Amino acid sequence: MTSPSTPTGDRLILVSNRGPVTHERDGDERVTTPGGGGLVTALAGLTEHTPVVWISAAISDEDVAVQEEAGDGSFAIDGLGVDTRGRFVLMDPGVYEQYYNVIANPILWFIQHYLWDLSNVPDIRRQEIEAWEDGYLVANEAFADAVVREIDHQSDPVVLLHDYHLYTAPASIRRRHPDAFLHFFIHIPWAQPDYWCVLPPEMRRDIIGGLLANDIVAFHTHRYARNFLLCCQDLMGLRVDYERMCVEWEGREVWARSYPISINARSLEQFAAGPEVAREEGPILRRRRSHLIVRVDRTDLSKNAIRGFKAFDVFLDEHPEYREEITFLALLQPSRQDVPEYVEFTQKILEVVSYINTKHGNTDWMPIDLRIEQNLARAFASFKHYDVLMVNAIYDGMNLVAKEGPLVNERDGVMILSENTGAHEELGSFAITVNPFDVRAQADAIHMALTMPPDERAGRLEAIRRIVHENDVGKWLEHQLSDIARKRDGAHA
Repeated sequence: MTSPSTPTGDRLILVSNRGPVTHERDGDERVTTPGGGGLVTALAGLTEHTPVVWISAAISDEDVAVQEEAGDGSFAIDGLGVDTRGRFVLMDPGVYEQYYNVIANPILWFIQHYLWDLSNVPDIRRQEIEAWEDGYLVANEAFADAVVREIDHQSDPVVLLHDYHLYTAPASIRRRHPDAFLHFFIHIPWAQPDYWCVLPPEMRRDIIGGLLANDIVAFHTHRYARNFLLCCQDLMGLRVDYERMCVEWEGREVWARSYPISINARSLEQFAAGPEVAREEGPILRRRRSHLIVRVDRTDLSKNAIRGFKAFDVFLDEHPEYREEITFLALLQPSRQDVPEYVEFTQKILEVVSYINTKHGNTDWMPIDLRIEQNLARAFASFKHYDVLMVNAIYDGMNLVAKEGPLVNERDGVMILSENTGAHEELGSFAITVNPFDVRAQADAIHMALTMPPDERAGRLEAIRRIVHENDVGKWLEHQLSDIARKRDGAHA
């Protein structure tokens, strides 16, 4: 993997809300634990090849203490890459609450996944405006301040910012460092212009204008990159070049690009073959009936679990021959239980599953085996043994389950894949494509997967596995770094 050339001693600057480590106090000792989430895992690959300063929000009191000990500088992060340092952004807890739990989640997340019931919500009131002005903008300015402190002494800085928490930070960095190269990757879908009109004009202008302060704005799919340019045209009145995928802003050419993220295939294959997963396989195999459907998700509204269960209900109604011969194993990781909409959604999941199990089950057989937990080893054990993998998200930036599951599956399992996942651009030809709102079509897809000829099942799985191996997370990073180098050298879109 190549990295963009920087003068000797300069480090790449990575910026994300969550960082690669967090700290807690255990008695008299400080305990450092790896940061969670796919973004951290993906970016960790970059640290193996180039010196990095990773800027992120202080999450715990001990994070705050670590940064205070570092003063106005960065601190060493041991065991991550060739030479990785960290810097925590400190902010008032009230600011973080408004920035993260009022604006980023749920408002921006819901807009970008088309989740709002617009006849009822959201209401943009004084509370939301104040959360924007006193929370999101203030937090983004704090991130920008941290970046500027790191690059003030660099002659040719490169800054890689990530995700929907940081949309307005680039404009602040650009004002103070016109020479900086700013690259922004958005890991979730980008909605079409009309849906962004949920926000007041000044808020959406701040968001799009903040992103246009970057040199490259990147997404997982071409569709999302094009949607961004449509917003530049329709909401900002800018002239857009769709053939070259770029837009002019304040005398600069801003590129919109797509780089489909993937996974570290070899690492995950080794994990799937390891002892932790093996311990989880035994119980799954002992309980396994003739057929196994699996879904592994967060309890996020965008993942569409309830419609997946309703489709299974329809399938059992129409194909009673499968009763007591099939189990739907659903491993759902709790998500954002401090957001009321997520608490309500989790309760609805429990109610729907209870209804289906009561309707179809008996004392010897429970059609849906629901686990609300976080257990990576159990998830990979289920990936190895599914006949059908259900990935029916309403919208998804990528959805790495669609790559992880087929990678390690040992039963020529078939994937049912929503056409609205980012993964569909790469893998849709080898999955059974479904519309995420069409419950009947999903029920039919379950039957199609279970009755598919063995050679077709094997061929589809092998094709997905080949794509995942070829387009691994290293290639995702390499393509971005190559475009950064080209644009810094003066190339046009």
